[in-house]
Amino acid sequence: MAIKLDDYANKYKHAKLERRDGILQVTVHTNGKELEWGMEPHEDLSFLFADIARDFENKVVILTGTGESFCANLPLTGSASLKTSAWDRVYNEGKHLLMNHLNIEVPMIAAVNGPALIHAELAVLCDIVIAAEGAAFQDAPHFPNGIVPGDGVHVVWPLVLGPNRGRYFLLTGQKLSAREALEVGVVSEVVPRERLVARAWELAQLIVAKPPLTVRYARVAITQQLKRLMLDDLGYGLALEGLGAAASWPGAKG
Repeated sequence: MAIKLDDYANKYKHAKLERRDGILQVTVHTNGKELEWGMEPHEDLSFLFADIARDFENKVVILTGTGESFCANLPLTGSASLKTSAWDRVYNEGKHLLMNHLNIEVPMIAAVNGPALIHAELAVLCDIVIAAEGAAFQDAPHFPNGIVPGDGVHVVWPLVLGPNRGRYFLLTGQKLSAREALEVGVVSEVVPRERLVARAWELAQLIVAKPPLTVRYARVAITQQLKRLMLDDLGYGLALEGLGAAASWPGAKG
């Protein structure tokens, strides 16, 4: 059943939504400032993407951040400290977070306004990725902190960077600057920060000018491989991440 923007425009604490001419801009934040990652935005965005997917008045989606970062602030409590009941929630929401992202059947543009060090795959999974000069990309929460990189990053980064560079990226905690990300194909454009959102809208307007079903089905066609890979490997990766984290709990024995 389709829904309307009014049904979810003010529903989510960590996302500001605005739409003009079928172009929906999603600006992630925490209390109007840079997004602070944690269980709340993890839940928020997993449900938000499902609502966006069900709203047929959305023709293109722009995903961007607030202030100086896209998503760079680590939660105070790391996943290694989560107990079984919390990991069950992470497992469930983690699957929906990325599968609902891919279930959005209109083109998505990521406008990466600053460092994307946590869940950078939310940007990279978009169809067009542009970045501000000061942006950077990293998988900071996982292997650098003793956690299995299994919540989808193990699917996305080897696909985007190539198997060898992707595994290097995950296992070394490599941080790519915006320019380095451009050189290796993670992003397609690097622009001054003050031009970033305007450039994303320019690209969105070019897309939305095409016939509606062409626009929608183009996204469906080009994400099919990603959806298949994610369906096969995301739940397995999350389970391995949880198993690895369980071994790090106080009192756990190897």
